[in-house]
Amino acid sequence: MTNRPFLNSIPPVIRNLLLINVGMALLTWIAGRIMHIDLNALLGLYTPGTANFRPYQFITYMFMHGGLEHLFFNMFALWMFGRILEQVWGGKRMLIYYTVTGLGAALIHTGINYLSLRSIQADAAAVLAAPSPDAFAAFVSEHFKAYYDQIYSRLLDSWYTHPYSQVHINQAAAYMQQLIDMQANIPTVGASGAVYGVLLAFGMMFPNTQLMLLIPPIPIKAKWMVIGYGALELILGLTQPGSNVAHFAHLGGMIFGYFLIKHWQQQRTYY
Repeated sequence: MTNRPFLNSIPPVIRNLLLINVGMALLTWIAGRIMHIDLNALLGLYTPGTANFRPYQFITYMFMHGGLEHLFFNMFALWMFGRILEQVWGGKRMLIYYTVTGLGAALIHTGINYLSLRSIQADAAAVLAAPSPDAFAAFVSEHFKAYYDQIYSRLLDSWYTHPYSQVHINQAAAYMQQLIDMQANIPTVGASGAVYGVLLAFGMMFPNTQLMLLIPPIPIKAKWMVIGYGALELILGLTQPGSNVAHFAHLGGMIFGYFLIKHWQQQRTYY
């Protein structure tokens, strides 16, 4: 009896998802190094209503990643939990589930981003309606705190000295537009939303399975790990708006996955 190669031992849908993600990471590296084309900027997901948004990005963003570490952890989790789910569900149901959770993650993430961007634009308009260094400082501190010191040193010291200067008002308006454009032009990439959906499914299907955490290295039941991850993503999403991590996308994958599994359980149909 001979052992099957590693890839052949993985169910076909999960195997193909792993190959596509790794292949797109390699293609992204080649395109960037040789052709100077940023595929993440083309295929990543932007907020609807912004200049770079395209509908196909709701699909393509799931196969792009921000680096090897990002790719590795997503693919490791997909391999660890997804292959078991596919063995139970079959390939068709696994593909449907992965796609729905990935789309759900994108919908919730872009919805939150759209509302956030509209709020930022409204606050910028309020600053321009009654311009002052204090109003501008409050705007930057609330929405773009990481840039506060840089902008303060460039503009606010001088503006406080000349509070009615039209030059400073125009410069503040230009800064705010630059910050808004920067916020709108950050693409979201990664399979994390769908992977969090896979993690939730494993916790629902095998709630009492003992898993070993990496940090800290302690055993934990799958259901408690899923609840912990979900609570953590909610807390981080609420307390760290504008973070480089798409916390609400992770929650979106879990939410859509939960309702899809409940629907299947009620229908009691199998693919």
